Amino acid sequence: MADADASADIGADAGPGHAAAEAVARRSYGKLIALLAARTRDLAAAEDALADAFAAALADWPRHGIPHTPEAWLLTAARRRLIDGARARRTHDHAADTLRLLGEWAQAATDPAGPRAEIPDHRLALMFACAHPAIAAGMRAPLMLQTLLGFDAAAIGSAFLVAPATMGQRLVRAKSRIRQTGIPFAVPPLAALGERLGAVLDAVYACYAEGWSAPAGTDAQRRNLAEEALWLGGLVATLMPEEPEALGLLALMLFAQARRAARRDEAGRYVPLAEQDTTRWDARMMDEAERLLRRAGALALAGPVQRVGRFQLEAAVQSAHGVRRLRGTADWPAITRLYDALHQLTGSPVVALNRAVALAETQGPAPALAALDTLDGDARLADYQPYWAARADLLQRLGQAAAADAAYARAIGLERDPAVRAFLQQRRAVPLG
Repeated sequence: MADADASADIGADAGPGHAAAEAVARRSYGKLIALLAARTRDLAAAEDALADAFAAALADWPRHGIPHTPEAWLLTAARRRLIDGARARRTHDHAADTLRLLGEWAQAATDPAGPRAEIPDHRLALMFACAHPAIAAGMRAPLMLQTLLGFDAAAIGSAFLVAPATMGQRLVRAKSRIRQTGIPFAVPPLAALGERLGAVLDAVYACYAEGWSAPAGTDAQRRNLAEEALWLGGLVATLMPEEPEALGLLALMLFAQARRAARRDEAGRYVPLAEQDTTRWDARMMDEAERLLRRAGALALAGPVQRVGRFQLEAAVQSAHGVRRLRGTADWPAITRLYDALHQLTGSPVVALNRAVALAETQGPAPALAALDTLDGDARLADYQPYWAARADLLQRLGQAAAADAAYARAIGLERDPAVRAFLQQRRAVPLG
């Protein structure tokens, strides 16, 4: 999408003008698109015009200074481009009803009356609107990621283990259904948020995971995605403090964020979780994550119906890893049990993969490889680097040199991060025996 390219350009320079443009992109992208598209209902044209406006800002602001109202400057520049029609644009009819939502929000954003005012963040309010029960459950989070958070089909597909072309087709079909059935978009009042919470949490976590994928934290665009997700997750937890899954997600992200500084050593080399220097973990952040997880657990078990969910279990896994800072070793038996529960809940092949890795620590590489073999042929893992890296490690530990080498070659070929590739290459070169 146009905004993804613009964000990459914005992050390329650390000067004040570029930093200001990046801040506006993070803070107001959805609002600007809404205002631009409210009249034309043309998402592609709005995105192109805004991308052009950001490009103009990157050229103008470093030389002439940051305008007093950067959003207004960008909006004026983008509207001029829409009026001039300087670029050919493809009509995006499938997004018409989604854009109607954005237009309605843009016109009412300053109206203190009505349910919209109950959610004090416009982007989060729109995420709940996109989680309308009439939209297919599996498409609610992808729609949020594309329309409101600026992800393209490739990034969304990667987050949900779906091929980019397939995800693109699904998004088109979902928007077509919205248009054809006239699904009424509206930001629900706080009392009605519960039934839409799951999809919003999925989107927030996918946003965080994309930001987390830059181990060194040097990619400004991805780092900002992680920070945005933490902000949104914290806001959801504040709005819905009795929802254990909202607390669980925030705990999960805080556990991960607390370890960010330890993911590279002083020379910039990648360091896997089991080898990280725990003194570089953020102790205060870890303690806050533990507090949130305990609160989530108490809420989940308090009522007549247990509300233990995916994010609580994943946060508990991270807590079991975190005990290494106190005991010197992770609680691998607990991690294995938690992955058992997670797999029963989700059926996710990634969970099954992680369970196999944990099994290697409690029962050895042979049972772990047997567990991994049950995932052979799952197309969702065919291009998933962690699967091939885990398989390579287990095969290597079992002395199966040729098979390990082939798996390492596959993992290295799939990895985009140079430091992680170097780590895998180093592991590949370790002699057997």
